[in-house]
Amino acid sequence: MKFTNGYWLTRPQYQIESPREVFDYKQTDNKLTLYAPFKFINERGDELNLGMSTIDLTSPVEGVIGVKLTHFDQSEKGPAYHINNQNPDVAITTGNDELTFTSGGLTARIPFKQAFQLDFLNGDHLLTQSLDKAQGVIHDSSTNKDYMREQLNVGVDDKVYGLGERFGNFIKNGQEVKITNQDGGTASEQSYKNIPFYLTDAGYGVFVDQPQTVDFEITSENVDRVQFSTEGQSLQYYVIYGPTPQEILHRYTQLTGQMQLPPAWSFGLWLTTSFTTDYSEKTVMKFIDGMKERNIPLDVFHFDCFWQKGFEWSNMEWDRDEFPDPASLIKKIHDRGIKVCVWINPYIAQKGKMFEEGKEKGYFVKRENGTIWQWDLWQAGNAFVDFTNPDAVKWYKSKLQALLDMGVDCFKTDFGERIPVDDAVFFDGSDPKREHNYYTLQYNQAVFETIEEAKGKGEAVVFARSATVGSQKYPVHWGGDALSTFKNMADTLHGGLSFLSSGFAFWSHDIGGFEDGPDTPTADLYKRWTQFGLLSSHSRYHGSNVYRVPWNFDDEAVENTRKYVNLKLSLMPYLYTQAAHNAAYGNPLMRPMWFDFTQDLTAHTLDNQYMLGSQILVAPVFNHEGHVNLYLPAGKWTSIIDDNEFYDVKDGKWLSQNYSELDLPVLARENTILLRNPKAVHADYDFTKDLDIHLYDMHEGTTSVAVVDQKGKDAGKVTVDRTGNELKVTTTGLNGNATIYIHENGKTTQVTLNGAATTIKL
Repeated sequence: MKFTNGYWLTRPQYQIESPREVFDYKQTDNKLTLYAPFKFINERGDELNLGMSTIDLTSPVEGVIGVKLTHFDQSEKGPAYHINNQNPDVAITTGNDELTFTSGGLTARIPFKQAFQLDFLNGDHLLTQSLDKAQGVIHDSSTNKDYMREQLNVGVDDKVYGLGERFGNFIKNGQEVKITNQDGGTASEQSYKNIPFYLTDAGYGVFVDQPQTVDFEITSENVDRVQFSTEGQSLQYYVIYGPTPQEILHRYTQLTGQMQLPPAWSFGLWLTTSFTTDYSEKTVMKFIDGMKERNIPLDVFHFDCFWQKGFEWSNMEWDRDEFPDPASLIKKIHDRGIKVCVWINPYIAQKGKMFEEGKEKGYFVKRENGTIWQWDLWQAGNAFVDFTNPDAVKWYKSKLQALLDMGVDCFKTDFGERIPVDDAVFFDGSDPKREHNYYTLQYNQAVFETIEEAKGKGEAVVFARSATVGSQKYPVHWGGDALSTFKNMADTLHGGLSFLSSGFAFWSHDIGGFEDGPDTPTADLYKRWTQFGLLSSHSRYHGSNVYRVPWNFDDEAVENTRKYVNLKLSLMPYLYTQAAHNAAYGNPLMRPMWFDFTQDLTAHTLDNQYMLGSQILVAPVFNHEGHVNLYLPAGKWTSIIDDNEFYDVKDGKWLSQNYSELDLPVLARENTILLRNPKAVHADYDFTKDLDIHLYDMHEGTTSVAVVDQKGKDAGKVTVDRTGNELKVTTTGLNGNATIYIHENGKTTQVTLNGAATTIKL
């Protein structure tokens, strides 16, 4: 939201007041409160007829400083994001010239009775600052609304990332971003998952703790600053020190909620009915058996909307015309070793039985006149479950429980973005403007907790489209309704990397794209998206009006699917260990290149390739020609698909190459111990048993890697000691037979592990 006309002038409808100096302060326990009037105080008469900002500095987590700007101290209706307060030690200094507030490696410094300025430093190193007239108390005379604004400086080379799932440029500099959840697809400026948190490559991040709409101007209105503003009389934000992206996200998730590790089976292939296709029990079993006949492992089958009757979504009842005995069908699927997911949303159509129940008991969002808030968008007469009503939550959960009792394993929690703001009344009196984004958290929490209560901790997973701050506690999320084009496949990756830079660990997307034309997706797009999808944290075929089974495309599509499902399953000892360790620390499994190559400035700009865990680089193919422009940071890189693909890069290098339709760059970096099981047929298995141990250009000295069990707990370890051309491989906690593959300078040697330790001369 822009308030100025160029650098010098204010737009005519706005009046902007800013703190000019800190005139007084108060220290209480671990809080420093600053009183900053809107003009310099030179004499007592200057204290009259004058506004003031109250600025509170706090620290809920070490290395994090909270700043609350308040004009008028007015009570705010809920909801509010949950902030974990760990009560770290802080140091506060006061003096004649300046005040400081320090938490861990982060210090806020403010001049006292001088021109206003708020600096954030690590030691003597300036990270960012709020300069004179950056903070603003703003009145709009045309609407009689009030806003609060802050602007934080960025450096010459500083890049800004994050702000949730955004499908445009990965680097946010120069963009305007509105933090409000909307159902806008993957080809617009709108987003299903809006997170008011940005990450910089300058050693810090910023979280704006406001659940209502927040407008960001990222070096756009003022090209030297990131500006954020929101309606109201106060503004809370946190500056989060790193200096690495991993440490910034660690502190952010300490602040807003720890990531959850989904069950191992959820990492396998999910196959769906697709959306508007015709399907019945016969169709479903034909697809499941067709995958088996073609030796394509499958872990989850998903029933999309039409498992229920049309015009009745979401009534949580099976369409008995197409599925006469759903419990028996679910058992057939389970007998094949496959989990079952069904589609739901929180919108209740007027035709369904649940509408009458919810209406009678008052479980829906209402209008100010007391009637139910309804419209015809999506389903006729849609009402919205009011998750601020505890009884409505229990009612909704009881419907889910009935499905779980029938054998359903998890839910695709679709929608949750189009939550009414105008003329809307919530049960607990929540402010609709704050509830709009927050709603998805309440919705997915209710579903996730129902599964967890039924199946046990660690077994819950949802497949969610919308998200807000804290939603990382309720995985997994997928990218929404992508177009079946190569360009939108790339846009989808940009959105995913942006989302995963915003405090989330796991992410998926519709393989092949969702929004089909008459002949889409093409076979080559389907194959390329399959590769990308099966090299993402979670993998699901889904579309609108075209079935996504590979034999609907061509024989090579079947071979391609089989190849990359088997590749992913073989990598589960690596992937699940990386997932468990990263989630525990607050980091994503998939992540942008610069996370792992912070010293390589070229890596900071890359958004068409990514790291899958810390050791594997993936570069999807985004065109019909099979062409890839690939950047490799310095080091040795070996394909985990084709041993003949090897690169020894001295200083970072761009490659321009073509790949067959069954191949793409999937490269292990040097000094990698990669544990695999090529015989896996499901994603959930004993990750310590019968492993292949791949060693890629091991460094001198000692390198070790853990492997987790099916609950994500460390269960085994492989250690490699290198002295010159001699490798000693030691294992603990591994079972069965193990084979060692030594990849050295593009050549591969195979050795059988002899007991718990084997010494190998190269």
